[in-house]
Amino acid sequence: MPNLAPLARAAAANVNEAAERSLATLRARFDAVRAQSLALIDGLSAEDCALQSMPDASPVRWHLAHTTWFFEVFALERFEPGFQPFHPAFRMLFNSYYNGVGDKHLRAERGLMSRPGLAEVLAYRENVEARLRTLLQATPGGEGDRAAFAEVIELGLNHEQQHQELLLTDLKHLFSRNPLLPAYRQGWPPAPVNRSSSGWLACPGGLVDAGTSAGSFAFDNERPQHRVYLEPFELALRPVSCGEVIAFIEDGGYHRAELWLSAGWDAVQQHGWEAPLYWQSQPGGPQSGGSTGRHWQTFTLRGVVDISPEAPAVHLSHYEADAIARWLGARLPTEFEWEHVARQVAVEGNLLESRLFHPAVALATPRPGQPTQMFGDVWEWTQTAYLPYPGYCPAAGAIGEYNGKFMSQQMVLRGGSCATPRSHLRATYRNFFPPQARWQFSGARLARDLR
Repeated sequence: MPNLAPLARAAAANVNEAAERSLATLRARFDAVRAQSLALIDGLSAEDCALQSMPDASPVRWHLAHTTWFFEVFALERFEPGFQPFHPAFRMLFNSYYNGVGDKHLRAERGLMSRPGLAEVLAYRENVEARLRTLLQATPGGEGDRAAFAEVIELGLNHEQQHQELLLTDLKHLFSRNPLLPAYRQGWPPAPVNRSSSGWLACPGGLVDAGTSAGSFAFDNERPQHRVYLEPFELALRPVSCGEVIAFIEDGGYHRAELWLSAGWDAVQQHGWEAPLYWQSQPGGPQSGGSTGRHWQTFTLRGVVDISPEAPAVHLSHYEADAIARWLGARLPTEFEWEHVARQVAVEGNLLESRLFHPAVALATPRPGQPTQMFGDVWEWTQTAYLPYPGYCPAAGAIGEYNGKFMSQQMVLRGGSCATPRSHLRATYRNFFPPQARWQFSGARLARDLR
């Protein structure tokens, strides 16, 4: 019989080399994501990081602590020999919604905690990072433990990228409540712009894939891949623009009950909505490409700026997006229609890495007949309720609470925004918020039935 030992040793060596390369990639990604969070707070004061402007938002300091808490509770507690918490009270203070972990501090009162201060939260981050880097060099246990550890780290990194966007949206809402209207970043970076042409992409429909079963990272709510049937439809080549929203306002859109879902009309009446969140206007001359009676401005992370009528409209609730679509003689796409088109589009555009922190007119020349800004600029509301896919199975234990428990009274958004990290996105990604939410970077893209 041939001596197979050398072949076995070579195969084992190849497996070990592949595992080390994978671990090295994970270490580099860990360092990059954690550094990104700290870069986002550059220039902020301890006071900026401590305040909470509404129950749905959280202080910057809390985001920094909670993302560290996730790694401490789900990675260090499980995999670190002789684990000891950085501070026993942090397990409760920075728990968001994981009932399986234990008690939680009230979400609406996160801004009432003056302690721990920002310096201690940053020390907490450094401590947990150092311990995780030790495990990233050589995770104890067998191959199964190492794979499980890597999965938790990858989930934690994607979790932190979600909170990077939330940190910015929550900070924007906080600064908007300050009479000084402070700017998070100064200046308006120059960027090449091209007007996106209006138009529609015709799709024949049929039986198509939705979700993923690939081995690369995806959240559990993107799985499993399954088939859905689409009727023929058209998808708009660009998102709904600010100019279209201005025209909707000027046509009395916020005062016409026939355009609104019942719950949406109730929200308009209850909250006195007259325009998207952060918009303000004053009498003035014609606005290029838009209003003829009022001059519109909006608050951004770079201060108050004039609204560009060609830019994607942002900070729309699902109710507003649906009403504007109805007024324009169209509808919102289903999440499966959106995904079917997005699978043919590269993940590129005005994302967090652009450092603009606001939707912009298209940054690249549109390809004829191809949709623009499918990724970045604004999350796009769909008409689809956030529900599990056929065969959905949440993870075991407390970590299984990540997505599944929210599959009620939420609507799906797709595509990412100007505050979403590029590496965080893919065509199958499902974001979700209640239909009345407006403080996120949410907009809309139209669809129509193709008859």
